[in-house]
Amino acid sequence: MKGIFITFEGPDGAGKTTQLKKLAFALQEEGWSAVVTREPGGTMISDKIREILLSPDHVEMSDQAEVLLYAASRAQHVRELIAPSLNRGEIVLCDRFVDASIAYQAYGLGVEERVVRSVNEFATGGLVPDRTYMLDIPVEESRHRLLTRSGAELTPELDRIEQKELEYHRRVREGFLRIAQAEPHRVRLLDAAGSEEVLAGAILSDVKLLLERCL
Repeated sequence: MKGIFITFEGPDGAGKTTQLKKLAFALQEEGWSAVVTREPGGTMISDKIREILLSPDHVEMSDQAEVLLYAASRAQHVRELIAPSLNRGEIVLCDRFVDASIAYQAYGLGVEERVVRSVNEFATGGLVPDRTYMLDIPVEESRHRLLTRSGAELTPELDRIEQKELEYHRRVREGFLRIAQAEPHRVRLLDAAGSEEVLAGAILSDVKLLLERCL
């Protein structure tokens, strides 16, 4: 029996990691178990690549290198963790996947979308999530949350991607919104500016329907 692959996407600071954890806990409370993972990362090799990608020391990284490093991390992640878990019939909850590369590298960096999609098709073997929860938030609110999360607005500890200019992050958000518009059968676009608990409840309700159909 094939498992279910669920991803969480959205601009930095939208709360996707929080919602993923809430969903994992709620599923556990109802007797389900879920594999919780993230991108870039999820395996030893993928985590090593994550360190290179997100380090603020690597501001000279070319756009082409960024596309390929994210895809390399994802390729290892899919083959070592995600695909085997799905083949065992498990629920896999992943913090970011290919949609993030489309938003951040095609829309954010301006790399040709066709190229980003082609590289990731090869990296993932064509794996597509069964459901994606796209948490949307205005860029200004996203920035405020990131600075607050870092502990001090005057000395934020932001990674290489988070440190990019606001206009870049506006393009990224636009990318996410276009993905949601183009794939409503897969993507659930959710307003992340409101109550965390209300949002968590809406996600859990939708996941229960998904489980009924798929398992």
